[in-house]
Amino acid sequence: MSIIEWGTDLILNIIETLSYPGIVFLMALESACLPVPSEIVMPFAGFLASEDSNFSIAWITAAGTLGNLIGSILAYWIGMKAGRALMLKYGRYVLIREKHLNWAENWFNRYGDPAIFFSRLMPIVRTFISLPAGMARMNFPKFIAFTVLGSIPWNFALTYAGYLLEKRWESILDFFHKLDILVVIAIIVVVVIFLREYLKNGSSAKKEPEAKNDDQEEE
Repeated sequence: MSIIEWGTDLILNIIETLSYPGIVFLMALESACLPVPSEIVMPFAGFLASEDSNFSIAWITAAGTLGNLIGSILAYWIGMKAGRALMLKYGRYVLIREKHLNWAENWFNRYGDPAIFFSRLMPIVRTFISLPAGMARMNFPKFIAFTVLGSIPWNFALTYAGYLLEKRWESILDFFHKLDILVVIAIIVVVVIFLREYLKNGSSAKKEPEAKNDDQEEE
């Protein structure tokens, strides 16, 4: 059994054993930047809702959203207290790499506070976006509101997909694997645009003092 298969089985066992608290726990881990994919947690919970009357789509969505909020607040606090340097130093122990942090930072810097909402609907970015929000000390009530509002449609969609697919719920993973590739490409494009603008602004800033010096020398 591979590590991925073992991890998937562990996630499924936690949900089956702990029910809703298990969903809250797992989704909190994901939003706290740990490698627990909601693309497994929520569709499987949706599948259980199609088989077991003790599970409902509404309560599964609520549990997932509560978990997202708890984990996001923790990541926000870590970003605010630890800062970028400590995240890069110790983040590798929980599989957080510099590129992950760069993606989230560039996304947040480019789109501001609304990035918290829209990033909740995107694989990869949604896991790490709370860190730069904490580093930037984003307004906390607004952070909570955007986190909740952005998490609800994501969790509902995954849960409902698992409910409809029933025992074929794992087929959704192929779709999200392809979507992950598209997201990575989109993030690379955003980073390139950001760097181009940054370099262009930097070169313009350098030219202004030079022009002023030339004018002074002529005088």
